[in-house]
Amino acid sequence: MRDSALQGKYNDLLQILKGYGRLAVAFSGGVDSTFLLKAANQALGRNVLAITAHSEFFPRREMAEARDFCNSEGIDQFILYEKVLEIEGIRNNPPDRCYLCKKNLFTKILELSHSRGFDTVAEGSNLDDLSDFRPGMKAIAELGIQSPLKAAQLTKSEIRALSKKLGLKTFDKPSFACLASRFVHGEIISEKKLEMVDRAEELLLRLGFSQFRVRIHGEDLARIEVPKSELEKLINNSDLIVSEFKDLGFHYVSADLGGYRTGSMNPS
Repeated sequence: MRDSALQGKYNDLLQILKGYGRLAVAFSGGVDSTFLLKAANQALGRNVLAITAHSEFFPRREMAEARDFCNSEGIDQFILYEKVLEIEGIRNNPPDRCYLCKKNLFTKILELSHSRGFDTVAEGSNLDDLSDFRPGMKAIAELGIQSPLKAAQLTKSEIRALSKKLGLKTFDKPSFACLASRFVHGEIISEKKLEMVDRAEELLLRLGFSQFRVRIHGEDLARIEVPKSELEKLINNSDLIVSEFKDLGFHYVSADLGGYRTGSMNPS
């Protein structure tokens, strides 16, 4: 897309955001929500509040980055601590897990934002998300949460391009989903296994992989997904990876020859 067309979409986004008046942004620190919060801050200034939901499903590494961004931009941030594994049915990881989790979290985000005088809540789904299996979007629609990136017809690649123009460090940040997405539907989610996955992915991040997932099967099998172009790099680091994964509690470590892909645990 030409720069002028891309800038036009960004201008459209700013106008959408200005129409909200006072806005609370559900902010995870990922590519989309960082871009949305930056734009909201530009459009609304002090009329923006960032709310970061911190739970067992939220990678530890993301919290520090989310705090640092808000501090550097001078944006007020509230951390909402939530025990999502205590939500009825979540531990059993049903196909509608994302719906149950989002309904709970965004209900509390709405309550918190309203108590602070922010009538509208926005989240960072983009146009590409419409093609993925995302039961959590049903909860967002039911609660009246706004999705301004979709309203501005912005795709993931456009968000990355605009993020780079805005000087955001997240422009090339790997996409991540909540840690629960590493589990097969119907498999029990536990704090121990979430910790294993989180720390395993931290290792892959340190090793410089551009995109990755560590899927867990049963109690002790890790299936690593990286882009096919980085499979050779994965093999070259296999001794270190296997050793450290075993220290975390994995007995078996496998590489998925199909490569990284979103939604590989979703129902087919």
